[in-house]
Amino acid sequence: MEVTTINAELFARMFLAGANNLEAKKEWINELNVFPVPDGDTGTNMSMTIMSAAKEVAAIENPTMASLAKAISSGSLRGARGNSGVILSQLFRGFTKVIAEYDELTVQILSDAFQKGTETAYKAVMKPKEGTILTVAKGMSDKAAELGEETDDLAYFCEEIIKEGDHVLSKTPDMLPVLKQAGVVDSGGQGLMQVLKGAFDALMGKEVDYKVETVSTGSSSQGTASNPYIDAQAEQEITFTYCTQFLIMLEHPFTENQETEFKSYLESIGDSIVVVADDEIVKVHVHTNDPGMAMQRGLTYGSLTTIIIENMRLERDEKISAMKEKEMQNTANAENEIRAAEENEQEVPAEEKEMGFISVSIGEGINEIFRGLGVDYIIEGGQTMNPSTEDMLNAIEKVNAKNIFILPNNKNIIMAANQAASLVEDKEIIVLPTKTIPQGIVAMVNYIPDYSAEENKETMLSEIDNVKTGQVTYAVRDTEIDGKVIKQNDFMGIGDKEILSVGTDLKATTLEMIDAMVDEDSAIVSIYYGTESNEKDAEAIGAVIGAKYPDVEVEINNGGQPIYYYVISVEEE
Repeated sequence: MEVTTINAELFARMFLAGANNLEAKKEWINELNVFPVPDGDTGTNMSMTIMSAAKEVAAIENPTMASLAKAISSGSLRGARGNSGVILSQLFRGFTKVIAEYDELTVQILSDAFQKGTETAYKAVMKPKEGTILTVAKGMSDKAAELGEETDDLAYFCEEIIKEGDHVLSKTPDMLPVLKQAGVVDSGGQGLMQVLKGAFDALMGKEVDYKVETVSTGSSSQGTASNPYIDAQAEQEITFTYCTQFLIMLEHPFTENQETEFKSYLESIGDSIVVVADDEIVKVHVHTNDPGMAMQRGLTYGSLTTIIIENMRLERDEKISAMKEKEMQNTANAENEIRAAEENEQEVPAEEKEMGFISVSIGEGINEIFRGLGVDYIIEGGQTMNPSTEDMLNAIEKVNAKNIFILPNNKNIIMAANQAASLVEDKEIIVLPTKTIPQGIVAMVNYIPDYSAEENKETMLSEIDNVKTGQVTYAVRDTEIDGKVIKQNDFMGIGDKEILSVGTDLKATTLEMIDAMVDEDSAIVSIYYGTESNEKDAEAIGAVIGAKYPDVEVEINNGGQPIYYYVISVEEE
């Protein structure tokens, strides 16, 4: 079927289809996160970003390309969560700048839009890293530029771009060693591909549910009500029974033509195909009813090793149970957000003051610490749920101050905070790039009321460099990172830059992590215990540290954070 133009109505359907495809596959994308901690969030962040835009698109009764462009750009910008969500919003922002000028889209217009989207996203990231969603986007925009000179057929154009995107995505492990170590492709890139594949389905007239579900963030009296997505998973028929994975030890170089032919063959016998190749090995993943056929074809390229065949019908019930448990966790997090918002409402000052503070936090105990240090507004979120740009803007509106400091306290939230700051004109917004809760606490401890905003900024920035952070959680899957072999349910001590300890004993793993953080310049060790720990166990750890390092002061605090048994800070003198 040849398609030469796309009108506004069709483009709206394509965008909604892409959004819903991403929403349906967000949990799968979460599982691609490199670090095996129980807070996989790439799929969630990207889904919440695009669904924010989808709601605005769905509300337009008689769409024009200009109104759609505005809705997509504005909606995704305000809904952007985490680095992946912010980058996705920037891809949309650049893309829509081009299409807004036209009534109908052609190959050449889409080619220009792809290139503008990629350019805008790259500019939004201070240090772009290859092997990420940016690389996948660039691969597709380069292909779009090439195709713009060759064809007028939008169906062919989109199909070839998606093929190129999948190809670039399969190469991301070669660009980022940490991806290869973990045995996954880039999760952000995979999320982007799901958006495009959903949109392409709509373009080709496939049956797609375009309905945008509004997810309530409030508490519900029907706490046991079913989740349509989970129910669908439970009821759907599994087309291909066996999840088949193996490595091919190459006897000869694996050419691009061979890779294309191999993928085409796998597509003829299954789906969910991933073929990742380097100079020596090819990693294969396919869902099929006949694993033997996939392996027979693999044998034509070399010998096979690390063969894993799993019956997905047997695993489905366990997966669904896990999804329901996670949904309950998200509901609890949402209720905490509402409670924090109510408390914030009560504490916002009526009169404008010179300086105000907004902090992202992760637990009631830590919330109280920040409030005690003078923070005006708490945004509940952090690692388990990254606040959006709109969340930041709402907080800024609530704080009645000329100069407002924002403490993101998480590296994945800094971009959303900066994006919010760029949208505010009537207040001076200062984003301190705090990457951890301890850095945020240290920044507030060093705030001096008599200093100007600029002087405080310099002081606080200098002090956050003097604190190390460690976090203890558990692994949700097997992997190998930073040279450490990690098994599912192992405890992990995660430092600022690497995993510091792995083990089966929580106390021993925590102590090993702290030992790796403490040095001759260390002065204070602060232990924040979470909801899955208790004061007694935290004090036992503190006693060991105090005895081993007599010159170091040890503090015990109830952090109340989920996911992480302990958050540890080590401050220098």
